Amino acid sequence: MEWTKKHFIFIVGLHRSGTSVLHRILREHPAISGFTDTGVYEDEGQHLQTVLPTGLELGGPGRFGFHPEAHMDETHPLATPETAAKLWEQWRLFWDVSKPFLIEKSPPNLLRTRFLQYLFPNSSFIAILRHPIAVAYATRKWSKTSVPSLLHHTLLCYETFFADRMFLKRVMVLRYEDFVENPWLWTTEIHRWLSLDHAHFGIKEEIRSGINDRYFQEWERDWSRWWVRGYWRLTGFTARLKTLETRAQQFGYSLYTPHQLIPVDWDSVAIP
Repeated sequence: MEWTKKHFIFIVGLHRSGTSVLHRILREHPAISGFTDTGVYEDEGQHLQTVLPTGLELGGPGRFGFHPEAHMDETHPLATPETAAKLWEQWRLFWDVSKPFLIEKSPPNLLRTRFLQYLFPNSSFIAILRHPIAVAYATRKWSKTSVPSLLHHTLLCYETFFADRMFLKRVMVLRYEDFVENPWLWTTEIHRWLSLDHAHFGIKEEIRSGINDRYFQEWERDWSRWWVRGYWRLTGFTARLKTLETRAQQFGYSLYTPHQLIPVDWDSVAIP
């Protein structure tokens, strides 16, 4: 089987979490092939195959994680050699398969890491997280759901991933906020982790820091408006917010002080 000789790199993360920019940067390495100019949204592999349900089929951005069929692991009925063969035959058309590393990114894969590892044992996973507030406000134009629901969705997906993380052989976790502050450092670290040569490698992408600020401002404006209208008391969201805050802090984020990042030892994150 040809794919058994390849090293698969799956970038996993929610919509608007930085997966696309990381994908574009990493696929520039001469040893890596990534989907390019495919004609599908953000060159995502989920749109270049017919074997697995797409995120849209599961509810779309800000919703798919709630779908009962979104989480897939090695016990799933589709976890078979036949599925691996079908995915390979469809994806290989868009890769340069002469290269040893093949990279793919699609948001639903955040909940499919164990499943993908079972199909392609020689895989590495790079999970990129972004502040739940930023993810919520960046995706609500698509989801048409409430900010509280979007916060819950983001945290639920992160929790599901971390519950699966202990079963993964090769996985790296980083935060989008850390990456944009020093993209060269993080790209170098990823290359080293993958045992790739980093010599003379540059970043062509324009990377902007502070990109979360406008979403934090929207959150603060909404907070003030809801408070004046008594939204918190009427809906009981004050108590719910405390629960969401506790969940967010596991990943180094705060809903009360969103600009402040909390240091995290990813190995210590334990999801029941």
